[in-house]
Amino acid sequence: MLAMDRSDGHVHHQSSVESKIALFRSLFRGRDDVYARRFTSRKNGKSGYAPACANEWIPGICEKPRIKCAECPNRRFLPVNDEAIRWHLSGQDDTGREFVIGAYPMLLDETCFFLAVDFDKADWRDDAAAFLETCHNMNLPAALERSRSGNGGHVWLFFEEAVPACLAPSSVLIS
Repeated sequence: MLAMDRSDGHVHHQSSVESKIALFRSLFRGRDDVYARRFTSRKNGKSGYAPACANEWIPGICEKPRIKCAECPNRRFLPVNDEAIRWHLSGQDDTGREFVIGAYPMLLDETCFFLAVDFDKADWRDDAAAFLETCHNMNLPAALERSRSGNGGHVWLFFEEAVPACLAPSSVLIS
């Protein structure tokens, strides 16, 4: 059961951190054995996501950039925990560095609990609005989030139970 702070059962900006973490975990249920962390390259300023590793940049263990993470025999993925989610929600880790989590939504059994539909290009607003209207007409709860760049958006759909990832788009459209 999700802990809430108000008598109406909603999490809001004045809710406890624990309630916010519980809500986040209830919605973004993906793999809990690993998460990705957003990075920005110091060389070219481009950003991306890489699996969070407990051994990253440890001398004698991590040999980046000579050995890619995917090929590293010493990689030790960090699991999703409340501390990592707290950092994500606050935007920085305990050292004050920017912190953004990327979830791995497909579970090892190839099911998922949520789906994100990406909209970009010049007509992204119209396309997202049409998609949301269709969801509304089908009584399907959906939430729009603006992309970090501001030049697009994501529509999020959440499932009460895990659905086969290959069927998730059609699961959304079947009422």
